[in-house]
Amino acid sequence: MNAVTSARTAVLAVHRNKLRSALAVVGIVIAVAAVVATVALGQGAKVKVAREMASLGLNMLTISPGAVSSHGASSGAGGTQTLTLDDAQAVERELGSILSAVAPLNKSGAQLVRGDANWFAPVFGTWPGYLKIRDWHLAMGQPFGAEEVAVGAKVCLLGQTVRERLFGDASPLGAEIRVQRMPCKVIGVLSPKGAGNGQQDQDDVVVMPWTTLVRRVQGAQGQALGNLLVGARSPQLIGEAEHEVRQLLRQRHHLAEDVPDDFRIRNLADLQASANAQTQTLSVLLSAIALISLIVGAIGIANVMLVSVTERTREIGIRMAVGARGRDVLFQFLTEAVALAAAGGLLGLICGAGAAGLMAVKAGWPTLLSLPVMVGAVLLAGLAGVVAGFYPALRASRLDPIDALRFE
Repeated sequence: MNAVTSARTAVLAVHRNKLRSALAVVGIVIAVAAVVATVALGQGAKVKVAREMASLGLNMLTISPGAVSSHGASSGAGGTQTLTLDDAQAVERELGSILSAVAPLNKSGAQLVRGDANWFAPVFGTWPGYLKIRDWHLAMGQPFGAEEVAVGAKVCLLGQTVRERLFGDASPLGAEIRVQRMPCKVIGVLSPKGAGNGQQDQDDVVVMPWTTLVRRVQGAQGQALGNLLVGARSPQLIGEAEHEVRQLLRQRHHLAEDVPDDFRIRNLADLQASANAQTQTLSVLLSAIALISLIVGAIGIANVMLVSVTERTREIGIRMAVGARGRDVLFQFLTEAVALAAAGGLLGLICGAGAAGLMAVKAGWPTLLSLPVMVGAVLLAGLAGVVAGFYPALRASRLDPIDALRFE
């Protein structure tokens, strides 16, 4: 019996027992689908995390006020204003060799009015370097500069959400809106950013000079900062930038070596690494479940093949009586086992790709199917078929023809 004949006979045997064959491959289908979907979703999640981190800023460090202790009582994180405009100016002046930009950031919520349209939105007061740190371009218009910051000019940039709420499809350039009670000229519109970390709408914002927000909108005369953003010149300099900023601020705040920082530095690279680690852990867990499913599927195929050997004992005897050799019978039953596993593998690919696409749409991230993983999953399913079918096939090939023909 040649290979083609053995393969045809194996396929016919599988086809004759559709229900039993289908039940045998369920485990393989689940395992392959789980592997394909897990890898696709894991890769998609990593891409989404990278996009979110990139939308927040390139090579960015965020410094915020920390806790201050007095007589054993802590003010809590952010409970006191420990960052000032002088700190921002010192960081920009002394660390320019490793920092691409520095921007203080104060925030406030304000009612925005234009004609009969109004909208409540966050208002950011900052320096021109803010857009560079956030890698935020303008869709139209021009940014404000150091001159506008120095004089507290009544100018602002609108996020896309604010622009749509106040102006619809009309161009806002040169128009005047009221921020609280202050008239403000729109000089630019920010390009869309979309939802950021925490699913907040980054486009629902107004950006204006720091002095304009603090002096004219908030009516404050101090120099306290809500946050300080700094951008390293390259990803390789983030660690050095964090160290140098920490040392400079500790020196300026006159903190002794045994005194903890009175500020907090958040490194977005660390956040991205943490998120990727969590995604990787979840992928490993799901892959372990998929491996268990593959083992269960292989056991199912082995059971089906053992039953098939028992049911076809007389058939095997007849084949061997008319000249079939033991290796022909072995090859035939191995082929049946591999056919079952391959069918399960192909169905698993289809189910896995479909499941990954559906879940990715629901989660809002890209579906990144991996061709090597898909091929490897099918090959692994085939290997499971060989392993599962070997013993039943070997048992069939060693049957004595006389005893097989007598079997009832």
